[in-house]
Amino acid sequence: MSVRLRLTVLYGLLFLMAGALLLFVTYLLVGSILDSVLPDGLMYSGGRVINTEVLKELTMKQLLGRSLVALAGVGIIALVLGYFVADRALSPLQRVTATARRLSESDLHERVALEGPDDEIKELADTFDAMLERLAQAFDSQRRFVANASHELRTPLAINRTLLEVALGDPEVSDDLRAVGRTLLATNARHERLIEGLLLLARSERELTARAPADLAEVAAQVLEQSGRREHDNEVTVHPELTSGTALGDPVLLEHLVSNLVDNAIKHNEDGGEVWVRTGLLDGYATVQVENTGPAVPAYEVDRLFEPFRRLNSDRVGSAKGAGLGLSIVRSVVLAHRGTVYAAPRQGGGLIVTVRLPLAPGTLA
Repeated sequence: MSVRLRLTVLYGLLFLMAGALLLFVTYLLVGSILDSVLPDGLMYSGGRVINTEVLKELTMKQLLGRSLVALAGVGIIALVLGYFVADRALSPLQRVTATARRLSESDLHERVALEGPDDEIKELADTFDAMLERLAQAFDSQRRFVANASHELRTPLAINRTLLEVALGDPEVSDDLRAVGRTLLATNARHERLIEGLLLLARSERELTARAPADLAEVAAQVLEQSGRREHDNEVTVHPELTSGTALGDPVLLEHLVSNLVDNAIKHNEDGGEVWVRTGLLDGYATVQVENTGPAVPAYEVDRLFEPFRRLNSDRVGSAKGAGLGLSIVRSVVLAHRGTVYAAPRQGGGLIVTVRLPLAPGTLA
């Protein structure tokens, strides 16, 4: 039972109990008054003989019957009024609940800002607003730290890459030093990808300041064109199945979202494998789905793949396939756009990742 219904029942029961008590007291008082006013035995009135005992009994029966009917009618009215009173009393709490539901880690700017008397409900709303303020400051501080640290790390990595490339370009470098230099250059490149991923993750977790309509079919086509021009470690056949689906959001972040899904499907695939990229409308949402062949993914591992630095069959261990931030960035971008993302193991091996985003205004679902 909801709180509103419980309060209504409580109001009704209290009213009925008070009414029953009042009826009992009234019954006793009227009986006492009749005993004191009417004498015992017979009474003559207008030439008729009236038995006072019968008169008292009939009067008390009429009083009891009509009082019970009145109590039932007023009790129904009390239940209806109690329902509206409970709804009125709980409306501030419903406002707090609605605000809490709209909030997310990337959108903590909204406040309840409840107006009214300084009662317990307003104190609760003010406490909730103060908690949101502290959470927003904590998240902003964390994101600024990640962004600043990533920016600071990019400079020495860029210097290292330049020095290594210059050293490898020297024709007098020995083969051993050249091999070491290439290894260091590959390690440096991996670290640069990690820093870029952290920067993108920090950016995607911020609130979106600009939103524009973006057709996911066009975004996916652009991503697939760029991916086709890059070299990959394995040969994978990509099957585009693109239909129009316009979402409202940041086009750059949406491009990174689709790019990470496609890159993840290609990297974690088998040589000669296949990837299906689909866009369109599904259940009133702009949807992009990426399906790939590859190693079997246990169902209990799927949710963990969206955590930062998590990889299949390895936990925070370096991998040449990436930094382990791809699906984490996807989830952050989706949450920033107030959408949903879920993944499911593909029968025969591989993964199916589906992203749903709110449609742009004016788009037919």
